[in-house]
Amino acid sequence: MLFMILVISGTSRKDSKTLLVAQHYFRLFKAAQQEVELLSLLSLNVWERNSEFLEMENKLLIPAEKIVFVMPEYNGSFPGALKSMLDNTDIKNCYWHKKALLVGLVDGRGGYLRGIEHMTNILNYLRMNVFYNKLPLSKIHEELNPDGTFLHQVTLDSIRDQVSGFIQY
Repeated sequence: MLFMILVISGTSRKDSKTLLVAQHYFRLFKAAQQEVELLSLLSLNVWERNSEFLEMENKLLIPAEKIVFVMPEYNGSFPGALKSMLDNTDIKNCYWHKKALLVGLVDGRGGYLRGIEHMTNILNYLRMNVFYNKLPLSKIHEELNPDGTFLHQVTLDSIRDQVSGFIQY
């Protein structure tokens, strides 16, 4: 069963804003009448190819045509849990020739360009086509209400533009 878009909340860290942002993207795709699923790494064991991992791979990664990676910055890159998930999957069936969208979150003001470019290189290696509009969300702690709603219209507009472009991609 194929579906169009998989949104991945790319961290296993509790109380991260990543899941809130991923849920926002999920709602936008749903509102645009896209077939969309959400995957959180919060409770998934990505360190081994056990039955739970294989079920996730078969149910979500393999059938997805497009994948949205919502990632926090960890030491100038992205979380090890996300890298482990990439490393443990059947890369040919999960990623080859699919389309990717990148969203990076960081508490600082300098953006998340290094981590986004690092992920772009890895996804290109996995033969994914990465959408040109990569969105670094700086000062994420100043962008979100506790309920996950965005505070600034300019950020909402940037996200909507990115989502709209990715749907057409």
